[in-house]
Amino acid sequence: MSAGTNYRHMRVALLGPYPPPYGGVQVNVLSIREFLRARGIPCIVINLTRHRRLDADGVYYPRSAAGVLRLLARLRPEIIHLHIGGMVTPRLLTLCLCCCSLPGSRAVLTFHSGGYPSSPEGRRARRLSVRGAVFRWFDRVIAVNPEIAQLMARYGLPSSKVRLIPPWSPPPDVADTRLGPGLEGFFAGHSPVLLTVGLLEPEYDLALQVEVLGEIRKRHPDAGLVIAGSGSLEAELRRVILSRPYAEHVLLCGDLPRPAVLAAIVRCDAVLRTSLYDGDSLAVREALHFGTPVIASDNGMRPPGVILVPARAERELLAAIEACLREGRPHSGGTTGPRDEDNLQAVLELYRELTGGGSR
Repeated sequence: MSAGTNYRHMRVALLGPYPPPYGGVQVNVLSIREFLRARGIPCIVINLTRHRRLDADGVYYPRSAAGVLRLLARLRPEIIHLHIGGMVTPRLLTLCLCCCSLPGSRAVLTFHSGGYPSSPEGRRARRLSVRGAVFRWFDRVIAVNPEIAQLMARYGLPSSKVRLIPPWSPPPDVADTRLGPGLEGFFAGHSPVLLTVGLLEPEYDLALQVEVLGEIRKRHPDAGLVIAGSGSLEAELRRVILSRPYAEHVLLCGDLPRPAVLAAIVRCDAVLRTSLYDGDSLAVREALHFGTPVIASDNGMRPPGVILVPARAERELLAAIEACLREGRPHSGGTTGPRDEDNLQAVLELYRELTGGGSR
């Protein structure tokens, strides 16, 4: 639909993580908000993470579940769109029920946990379960990949309630973006540079990348590794790095502004995505979009163009990196998804469908 379509009666509340930091779910929430507001559609965001700021410009940071419910009761949105990732905890299920129970609102869930269907919990999915009962309360569920759509079918959701909408929109041009003094200096002093972007959590096996860098430097003595992100393993990972004789060649730089992350992806020689449990990584798709080689653990759902290695496989990871460095970078400009706003338009069409009438 055109930007001039009249949506003045549609009020949307997006619930989920809001940037910064710029993870995959955060970027999806931000993209939907910007798309709606550009069309004159009132849209607020209720941040559900520990990253809190002052309420401003329609973005709210409640400090408790009760605060979330008070906001929803006061603002009375027509559409409540909840975004969740990771494991499905009892607290999340309670929030789901609350979103589905607010009178006068229609509830939409986007399930971002790409690796969840293959997890032990996901493999036990069945209709006669608490999760199945809760998910069926939603008016619509957006699956970010086919595996999640199949998961929802196992939970007993009819196909009429499930939409497959990948949360991908091409990143902006970052040709003139500078990295900042620390990161700029690291790139200037190292070649090749390997980059990983994500959470500092056990499932991303980051110590493996640190180990492999030591072997890479035997053939490429100026090689360096940049690890961007934050998480519970930061202190432990820093200890691992400092215990290595090449510690100065590993940069643990924390969360970066999104333009700096994208600029680093453009300038690095390869993006690494080692994982024991992973979904559809935004960083992987962004790297492919810019023509940056990606080496990732095989989770069964990587997009075309990714160099796949088994999880926890140091020898295979090392071989893949060496082969990648020998071959050099391909021409930029991958084909990882829609180049326009088709996916965001699909979300808007889903909202229109729900606000146009019908029953739960």
